[in-house]
Amino acid sequence: MTKKRNVDVLLHILVPKHILLTKSETEELLEKYKIRLTDLPRIFDKDPVAIAIGAKEGDVIKIIRDSDTTVSKVFYYRYVIKEKV
Repeated sequence: MTKKRNVDVLLHILVPKHILLTKSETEELLEKYKIRLTDLPRIFDKDPVAIAIGAKEGDVIKIIRDSDTTVSKVFYYRYVIKEKV
């Protein structure tokens, strides 16, 4: 029987920084871009990063990636949904 190891996916070099937005930050984001939650790209609640940061269905995650263009950082947002099995 193999022993299961816990790995912190957030420490992997290819995983960008993920931040769980507060409800007020989410409202500001939606207002700024004049969008609804369902307009955002989705991420499942069972995604390893979503689990690692404690994201639940209905939350919004901000992803910060480094960029090699004229800006140093690029922001992406994902709406957490429940994975239907």
